[in-house]
Amino acid sequence: MNPAFMRYTLLCVAAALFLGSCTINKDLLFKTPKDFEYAVEPDSLGPSAKLAANNFITMNFFTGNGYMLVEMGIAGGMLGGQNMMMQGGGQQQMMMMRGGGMQYLIDRDGTVKLPVIGRVKLEGMTIREAESYVEELYTQYYNEPYVILNVQNNRAIVSPGAGGRAQVITLQNNNTTLMEALAMVGGIDERGNASKVKLIRQNEKTKEREIYKLDLSKVEGMHRADIIIQPNDIIYVEPLPLIAREIVREINPVITLISTSILLLAILNLVD
Repeated sequence: MNPAFMRYTLLCVAAALFLGSCTINKDLLFKTPKDFEYAVEPDSLGPSAKLAANNFITMNFFTGNGYMLVEMGIAGGMLGGQNMMMQGGGQQQMMMMRGGGMQYLIDRDGTVKLPVIGRVKLEGMTIREAESYVEELYTQYYNEPYVILNVQNNRAIVSPGAGGRAQVITLQNNNTTLMEALAMVGGIDERGNASKVKLIRQNEKTKEREIYKLDLSKVEGMHRADIIIQPNDIIYVEPLPLIAREIVREINPVITLISTSILLLAILNLVD
């Protein structure tokens, strides 16, 4: 074989390997140096979720300390999923059914505009604190108000260990665990490293992101799977690096070009 062609071939392969190395495993996110100091693991129960700006909340409002709610539930009225108009004390009251309720947006300034009482600041409160606070405000207008609040758009991001499979999940419950969040996206991907699960969470006081490194690969790590996910958490399962496969993928077009060139050269030699 022509020595010049051989040198050309080797040069192409070297160039392909160099260029390929620049794109290998570039889909890995949130890389940390070896001496990176991770935050102390959060308590399994975790802090109670706080209301925040841009939260959509639904409010069910009753009077009589929820007596009418219980009465309608026993009568079967609560099971129909309909709004019921009740007459009481000469005033017409709208009793919102379970799963319904009026929806309100917490604005950027942390306030929400509620009927009768106007704007109130709920940002930073837990659901229970907000319910008690709103009930207290309504006391001057209604007898024994009873308020039920729910957040409709608490979300978290889960990347199960493969590029292109990350999902934004809605936290339907206030006690969604880490394992439940992973199950919602189909579990850890076959490329995911269960011993390197990163939980990224904003510190309420400093507003800085903290990173927790969790090992779910062993049974001893079961308690870590029970960590309660907070709104806006990021769960990132670190993918296993696939160096060999990605190198082959990167240089495969060059190998095809070289093979074609060799074939053409052989044909030309036969013709000569």
